[in-house]
Amino acid sequence: MSAHDVFFVQSRFMVYAPVSCIMAPNDGDLKEILKKILMHTKHYFRCWIWVGAAIAVFLFVTSPAGAQWVNYPTAGIPRTADGKPNLAGPVPRTADGKPDFSGVWQPDDQKFFQNLAAGLKPEDVPMQPWAKDLQQLRVARDHVDDPLARCLPHGVPRVNTNGLFPFKMIQTPGLVVMLYEQLYLFRQIFLDGRKLGNDAPPAWLGYSTAKWDGDTLVVETSGFNDKTWLDTQQGHPATEALRVTERFRRPDFGHLELQATIDDPKAYTKPWTSTTQKFHLVLNTDILEFICIEGEKDLPHLRTK
Repeated sequence: MSAHDVFFVQSRFMVYAPVSCIMAPNDGDLKEILKKILMHTKHYFRCWIWVGAAIAVFLFVTSPAGAQWVNYPTAGIPRTADGKPNLAGPVPRTADGKPDFSGVWQPDDQKFFQNLAAGLKPEDVPMQPWAKDLQQLRVARDHVDDPLARCLPHGVPRVNTNGLFPFKMIQTPGLVVMLYEQLYLFRQIFLDGRKLGNDAPPAWLGYSTAKWDGDTLVVETSGFNDKTWLDTQQGHPATEALRVTERFRRPDFGHLELQATIDDPKAYTKPWTSTTQKFHLVLNTDILEFICIEGEKDLPHLRTK
């Protein structure tokens, strides 16, 4: 079982997980992760007690017992000649010929959750002086001030990037709904021609509209509050002036691609765009309820370096 699988099991079969587990690093193999966690803070050790319990539940839940909520066959999967899912198969399309993004998706890794600017040069992300100072302070304080560490929403585009949790897309001709397992959040992305306005109160996830550019779904989001972070380890800041453009593509049946453009003139001297984020379709399951704060006991113990 890989490290990713362990964290996935934990998130799928626990009613909650300690905040320190959510924020823990997860790159590398399982031994390396355990080493990093124990070096980082003793509070992460509790994660592995829960992981052990989660694995036991996983082994029980996935035993042959017919179709269950987390083991329910996904309909319409293309198959190879030997009967295996063909994730490189053709893109499903709606009645009007548009790519259908419906399904349960999960980021391939944690790279963009930790650093939205991964793969970019420092000069590609030109920050205003105050924003650079704040970003460096957040790194120095080991991101303990992150709203997500207090079970508050991620903000956009970070909400798409946590590789420990899946999200579900439901597509209709006039509306795309995104349902996120972590914190049980949702977004409504309107395709009915409405314009983004300023008549709604500032929100953690903003307000979204979209249009089609060929087979690419282009989502524009604004109306944010000034409390969200763009990523976790690097703590890139954002203000209420933030406007995010997300470009979703589905190159084949089993994969999703996304680029996010950040336009926040109060925090950055010019707009900048992430490198391509990649997601995979999660088959034969569905999202579950995840209430972050339920039973949480780690918050009083958060410390800076």
